[in-house]
Amino acid sequence: MTTATRGPIDPAAHLARLRERAPLIHNITNLVAMNPMANVLLALGASPAMVHAREEAAEFAALADALTVNIGTLSPLWVEAMQEAAEAARLTGRPWVLDPVAVGATAYRRETGRRLLERRPTVIRGNASEILALEQQGSGGRGVDSSDPTEAAEQAAVALARRIDAVVAVTGEVDLVTDGRRLARIPGGHALMPRVTTLGCALTGVVAAFLVGAKDPFAASVAALACYGEAGRRAGEVANGPGSFAVAFLDALYALDHDQLATLPTLEVTDAP
Repeated sequence: MTTATRGPIDPAAHLARLRERAPLIHNITNLVAMNPMANVLLALGASPAMVHAREEAAEFAALADALTVNIGTLSPLWVEAMQEAAEAARLTGRPWVLDPVAVGATAYRRETGRRLLERRPTVIRGNASEILALEQQGSGGRGVDSSDPTEAAEQAAVALARRIDAVVAVTGEVDLVTDGRRLARIPGGHALMPRVTTLGCALTGVVAAFLVGAKDPFAASVAALACYGEAGRRAGEVANGPGSFAVAFLDALYALDHDQLATLPTLEVTDAP
């Protein structure tokens, strides 16, 4: 049973809890994302593990504090490991986050996405085209890119959250988070973020880290996206291009503190339509 948050959400309090716990996050992610994702989690204060072999994925998921599943680079054995790890996380009460990369692009991805939804993720984090595809209202975009703006996926996100009983986070220029009852929009970030590979994939791990120990997955997801966006904004102030941004972003995540997050606009929650 979760505690519903209707008032303002305090990202600093959620970040402090994460750093105090230093949660172990089990990531079954794509081949491109492993190193950047691990660095992002370490900078934030979590402990990453990249475990994808079918022979141990489910066992490790039951040991870790949270699980992420990213379908970016699929293969049959990895898909089996994803399903078994997700089922283990569900059965042991661990939060897990689904990142449905380009889920609408091929029949194989659509089927994999459907099977993973059956394992009831705690949070689904994707771009607008991916969320539309999961709700069978769109094609899923061009590869990993979104061909739809965030607001185009609002109704699909709310419907998906209600159907799966999960939190859905739609990321883009302005992020949107809903649990089917509540809705929040989170501004922030920087235009260079899409120019650095796998920052979206890494965000999935950050959401999982914020979920550990949280009473309300919706509030934790909102806080995760707010912190990530603020780090992106601060990195953009000193970066000269994608290369320097990648380094500055890790430094900004590491340096995030209560005083920096206190400058964020109040994150108000409204009723979902």
